[in-house]
Amino acid sequence: MLTQSICLVGQSLGEPSFGWVKIVENSGVEAKVILAVLALMSCWSLGVIIDRWLAFRSARTQSRLLAPLVAACLRDGNVAEVIKICKESRKSHLARVVLAALREVESYAALSEVPAKAIRSSKRAATRAIALTQAELRRGISSLATIGSTAPFVGLLGTVIGIVNAFQGMSVAQTTGLSTVAKGISEALAATAMGLFVALPAVWMFNYLNSKLETFTVEMDNSAAELTDYFTKRADR
Repeated sequence: MLTQSICLVGQSLGEPSFGWVKIVENSGVEAKVILAVLALMSCWSLGVIIDRWLAFRSARTQSRLLAPLVAACLRDGNVAEVIKICKESRKSHLARVVLAALREVESYAALSEVPAKAIRSSKRAATRAIALTQAELRRGISSLATIGSTAPFVGLLGTVIGIVNAFQGMSVAQTTGLSTVAKGISEALAATAMGLFVALPAVWMFNYLNSKLETFTVEMDNSAAELTDYFTKRADR
């Protein structure tokens, strides 16, 4: 008897369609607009994540190869070779800092003593290179924070619209049956789920990329300080 009752209820409500495609097709204009906005936010977020991940991986790979070569050349006092190596490693964050610093003292490389004025100029050039490299590496990352913080609210807006549509459907049909509110509830749940689906990866990758950027900043600061110490010790000798 219970099985027969369930079948009868199912027949009275019609065949349920809980697929995402069906939900979008059955949604109202407002819900479709909100879902489209969330889809655009997701595509933008994915593009930024892929672009920054590739850029950070290239910077890390080239810097790991660059560091021992630069150290070996500096031990031999071969500044010209260091500059050449840095020019070939354009994607390395360390190469940009080292190159900017060495260009300021390149004309004194053959001398046993580097003037203090040139060392100070080299330090300022390294500081500027660090700031510019940080800005380039950070490109697009702030949009991940914006998407991560606003996508749930966009989904919440879709939820509110879906609930309003559900109550309107109940008012028009003058009934409180499940079939009357099913469309509005499905719109509401779809928008909420989509908002979370867009926000979570954006927040995770924002935190991950920020942590990597902090590591890169420490490495660039250390490289600039080591270069300053290197030329200062040469001047002392």
